[in-house]
Amino acid sequence: MNLWCYSTVQIAGSVTEPRRSSVATTVEPEDVVPARSTLPAASRAVVAPRSEAPAPEGSRRERAAPGPPGPARSGAPEAGGRRVLTVVSLATFLTLMSYTAPMLTLPGMTASFGTGVSGQAWLINGMPLGLAALLLVAGSLADDFGRRRAFTAGLFGLAVTALLAALATGTLGFTLARIAHGAAGAAVIASSLGLLAHTFPAGPARIRATGIWGAALSGGIAVGPVVAAALTRLDWRLAHLLFALGALALAAAASRSLPESRSPRPGRPDLLGAALLGLSLTALLAALTVGRDGWLRPTVGGLFAASLALAAGFVHAERRVAAPLLDLALLRRPGFVVATSGALFTGLGVIGLFSYLPALLQQSLGLSELTTAWPFFVWSGTALLVALQTRRLPARFAPHHQLALGFVVSALGALTMLGAVAGDAWVRLLSGFAVAGVGSGLLNSALPRLAVESVPKERVAMGSGANNTARYIGSSMGLSLTVVVATSAPGGDRAAALAEGADSALFVAVGLMALGAVAALLFGGRRETGTES
Repeated sequence: MNLWCYSTVQIAGSVTEPRRSSVATTVEPEDVVPARSTLPAASRAVVAPRSEAPAPEGSRRERAAPGPPGPARSGAPEAGGRRVLTVVSLATFLTLMSYTAPMLTLPGMTASFGTGVSGQAWLINGMPLGLAALLLVAGSLADDFGRRRAFTAGLFGLAVTALLAALATGTLGFTLARIAHGAAGAAVIASSLGLLAHTFPAGPARIRATGIWGAALSGGIAVGPVVAAALTRLDWRLAHLLFALGALALAAAASRSLPESRSPRPGRPDLLGAALLGLSLTALLAALTVGRDGWLRPTVGGLFAASLALAAGFVHAERRVAAPLLDLALLRRPGFVVATSGALFTGLGVIGLFSYLPALLQQSLGLSELTTAWPFFVWSGTALLVALQTRRLPARFAPHHQLALGFVVSALGALTMLGAVAGDAWVRLLSGFAVAGVGSGLLNSALPRLAVESVPKERVAMGSGANNTARYIGSSMGLSLTVVVATSAPGGDRAAALAEGADSALFVAVGLMALGAVAALLFGGRRETGTES
């Protein structure tokens, strides 16, 4: 995740600050609804603008001509900022714990379901697919109908779908439950950054909040596999039951304590765009998975063609619809291009590789789930510590440089691991995971801030949704590509073939990380044109 482009839009610089729409010249304050918690009257005055009365719970009000703007925010966070940050960070932590669980429990699940090699990619890719398909529409819905409402609904959805995953009896049932789980996670993630951007003004408070959010993301990735691996000694289903209980508890906390906020210009959700995007990604992942058995097969070509046609349909639909999932005009902002490409290559090169490495270690070296969890913990735990410390970086260190540095360091970590699987070289393997963790920490602390600061103020959830969509599209593609490369090496000895395949996958990932660094440096130095500062 990246930090670039301070010069474009200062998001949520003031909730009551006058705002000029990109499509109209009317100035209106943001629609803010207080939480149902018992805030003192003085605190409510900070949360609600003078020019509008708070909206009743669950209502959509007709908008009259805006009154005078309220007082500008001084730079301190909204009342209850610590509570908002705590709930949002814990929910992100839980979502990413659930995201990573199948990476360590894959051998147990495949044995339970009788899943083949190609099916393994779907067991891991279910949640990333749901995330990628629904993040954009979830962001728009959060902006239009209420960020707290979307956040709470997402947590309830996480609970229900985690329970369904725990009760699954086959590959198809588990994959469908995980796709729905990803859709619920999309609501949580897309609305979480919108809640933070509304609560914390641009500047040091925003940097600290997004840094903690990034650390929660890294922490969930670190802790999830260890918890899942430990519970797998009893039953891999227990982890999903634990996630369900945690999501229910956080949903109850969110509904009572978070403030409501929404865009002042609600629109209709672009369900057609969401469907086209989701189907295009599904066809692409299917092509990558089936391609393992022969890239020249007609089925593979047909799936790639279908994916391209659906992607073209998505672009066409976004140009015609009044309220698109993704405003394509944002692609003219260099900052948005840097953030989106950074998230895409983070998924392709980093997440895709490390999502399958634990299973590779188990299958090639015969390690247990819990033993394999520790290298993964070294990677993600290091990322967590680095993400917490990035706030100490000097202000003159340009955000796109941090992004490029994150890719370079991650690539060095991957190169360090070359040959380590075949030689059972644990020192080199753990060193590679640790170095790659430093790179991931730099990426994870940068991307959330870039996501919200590269879009207009009223579309912060769209910005976070677009950024995370790119991230999970990349991770889904990267995982499928890693599985194909790592399991295609010839040879009668399966363990030796997997070790050779691991090196090939590392080389491919390094190339993708290098492309990410080049994109960050190429677009990061360009100035914004045609946007407000």
